[in-house]
Amino acid sequence: MNSPVGLAAFLLVVLATAVIGFYGLRISRTTGDFYVASRTVPPWWNASAIGGEYLSAASFLGVAGLILLSGTDALWFPVGYTAGYLMLLLFVAAPLRRSGAYTIPDFTEARLESTAVRRVTSLVVVAVGWLYIVPQLHGAGLTIRISTGLPSWVGALAVVLVVYLSVAAGGMRSITFVQAFQYWLKLTALAVPVVFVLLHQSGGSAVPAPESVNPTGLPAAGGYQTVSLLVALLFGTLGLPHVLVRFYTNPDGRSARRTTLIVLGLLSVFYLFPTAAGLLGRMYAPGLARDGRSDALVLLLPGELVGGPAGDALSALVVAGAFAAFLSTTSGLVVSLAGVISQDLLGGSVRGFRIAALLAAVVPLAFALATDSLGLAGSVGLVFAFTASTICPVLLLGIWWRGLSDAGAIAGMLTGAVLCGGAMVAGTLLGAGTAPAWLAQPAAWTVPAAFAVMVLVSRATKQRIPGTVTRVMTRLHVPERPLANER
Repeated sequence: MNSPVGLAAFLLVVLATAVIGFYGLRISRTTGDFYVASRTVPPWWNASAIGGEYLSAASFLGVAGLILLSGTDALWFPVGYTAGYLMLLLFVAAPLRRSGAYTIPDFTEARLESTAVRRVTSLVVVAVGWLYIVPQLHGAGLTIRISTGLPSWVGALAVVLVVYLSVAAGGMRSITFVQAFQYWLKLTALAVPVVFVLLHQSGGSAVPAPESVNPTGLPAAGGYQTVSLLVALLFGTLGLPHVLVRFYTNPDGRSARRTTLIVLGLLSVFYLFPTAAGLLGRMYAPGLARDGRSDALVLLLPGELVGGPAGDALSALVVAGAFAAFLSTTSGLVVSLAGVISQDLLGGSVRGFRIAALLAAVVPLAFALATDSLGLAGSVGLVFAFTASTICPVLLLGIWWRGLSDAGAIAGMLTGAVLCGGAMVAGTLLGAGTAPAWLAQPAAWTVPAAFAVMVLVSRATKQRIPGTVTRVMTRLHVPERPLANER
């Protein structure tokens, strides 16, 4: 790849992010602007912003790379990522918006009237956010190394700096504009090169695809790991803090549902293109899999198959989209984590939010610089499994079951965290090639275990069910008028 062209694409994305973030700074005035954009984001804007932050390194780079390695077996990833939003639409979006909370810990504390539940939820949310940011920084390092020849740490550091400045400048309102722009940039950055390569290769001869390999614990179709992966993706989406905080920014529950429907459409369109890129790679550039460069497929495909100035231009567009993916997802995570840390430790002020944003960004940066990149989609899949085993049960039961107690919520979250976290550590130590399936993809047993413990302990501690449960459940499930019942 032409290094000056790649560097120029990176700088243009950074400049556009800074300009849009500065615009958000001009209209961010209140605490509500920083935390939930004053709950005034319309569905189309919000859906574009969700698409921007949800389509991370795993979606932009990892899905195509996994399809290159394993063919149709890898299609479970985009299917699961998209179908998770159907679960959000059916079970979470509108009730969570009606709760009136700023953060997930706000919701659990209000629902269960327990500061202990809030503290445990906050710890889990921060852990999930940090685990999710690390693959974004690894992806940024990979992209900057391939596109410019600079060391990997430059990409990770650049993403953290740009994200922190954007978040600290304007909070949620600023990031909403940035992420909405970045969704459409990512879609364009994948769609245009894929269509161009398809036209360029029409009538060309395909190369035999490599034999399917499995370096990241990718499930074989129909096996235990496929079921476990789908459990992780479907239920994990319900607990992602940077996605859930978006529903607090809608004016009302009806707008939250409309937002989710639009997101389903946007995700369905987007995932057509990394899937197509992966299939093109299997047909025309299988050598990238043998060279261990599968995660870089979408970055290298235009240069491999088109070449010349046109290939450089298409590669630059892909680089721009890749950095938009890293920036938008990381910024969404930093905003959600900053809200939690600021509310719990720093008084909830705008100044506290900015200090919390720095902490939320620097810790995963240190971890990313100290670790090597794994397969992007595989590592993000494990984060989904952890989220599905911790945050998802307390949200679903808190919204739909009157019998949840604070003791049950704490026991269930800790059970899921210990079991899934332990499986992730053990699987990493054993290595992707040698770890048994139940460690490589633990969600199939850790998610039911977390739900079961939460239910059983709650039934054993019925006396701890809050007396306000009827009022809170009514608020969650009775539609409200727009802009009513606000905090």
